Amino acid sequence: MIDFQRTNELVPTTAPLAESLRRNGGTPLHLDWFADARVNRSAVERRAATLTTRRSIKKEYQAAWLVKAVTCIDLTTLAGDDTPGRVRRLASKARRPIRADVVAALGLSAAPPTVGAVCVYPTMVGPAVKALEGSGIPVASVATGFPAGLTPLPQRLAEIRYAVDEGAHEIDIVITRAHVLLGNWDALYDEVSAMRQACGPAHLKTILGTGDLKTLRNVYKASMVAMMAGADFIKTSTGKEDVNATLPVSLTMLRALRDYGERTGVRVGFKPAGGLKTAKDALTWLMLMKEELGRPWLEPKLFRIGASSMLADIERQLEHFVTGRYASGAHHALS
Repeated sequence: MIDFQRTNELVPTTAPLAESLRRNGGTPLHLDWFADARVNRSAVERRAATLTTRRSIKKEYQAAWLVKAVTCIDLTTLAGDDTPGRVRRLASKARRPIRADVVAALGLSAAPPTVGAVCVYPTMVGPAVKALEGSGIPVASVATGFPAGLTPLPQRLAEIRYAVDEGAHEIDIVITRAHVLLGNWDALYDEVSAMRQACGPAHLKTILGTGDLKTLRNVYKASMVAMMAGADFIKTSTGKEDVNATLPVSLTMLRALRDYGERTGVRVGFKPAGGLKTAKDALTWLMLMKEELGRPWLEPKLFRIGASSMLADIERQLEHFVTGRYASGAHHALS
């Protein structure tokens, strides 16, 4: 059993923190906030390389952090052969991401953890909403011509509105990478602002497609513009690029989050996605969030992990903590 007070990582967020969170209303486009921005790639890479060497999380602390990671996962299926049946299976796993006997051994039976959200294509939103009814787990939908985002803007906005009408609580949009590569910040700002308006009450998670942006400086600038335009989250990748979430890219985006927060007083969330597959990856990104932004960003309101296969490895590690043995992957339900 995990001693929650000792580990202090599973203690629920306090009411004042929860009440202080508000949606990002955005700002006018301030080019001077980032026009002279510089990113020292060597320094960023050195900082990222030392992240896992400076902190070691073991035993009950590691178990507590892994349970925390589960609550921040956007459990995802974005396959061409998705069906309502697959989505229902995913929703069942989202409700019970950790096997009941492991939950009991961890002392979590009174309040079993669930994942942060379920992420699907727009046509699968309806089945996901129905399957998750009463669970409190939000449904996220990709939109705007995911993953390339190269369909006409009216069509992309219509796709957002369709997903929201189907019941999506969160919309993961993709930007036009060409706006970043050409330095057309007005066009990027106007695009994301229009998408934010189309979302209505749904939260906007802006995917930058960082693997396509070429430089960390572009990543920083795109992050700032997306937040000015009203993004509630900024997200690294679609998972379809050649290079997806990396520590240097994530660190650059977190520094942009911090700078935006210092200027506006608004907390914007962060979501790494693509290439995160293991429990070790989950711990690494949790460490990054804790060290760069602090304890508030260890909650699903401000941190999500886009993943589909990671959950199985986390569950396997938690079973090892409970039993001292590693189970075969066949012992854990597919997500």
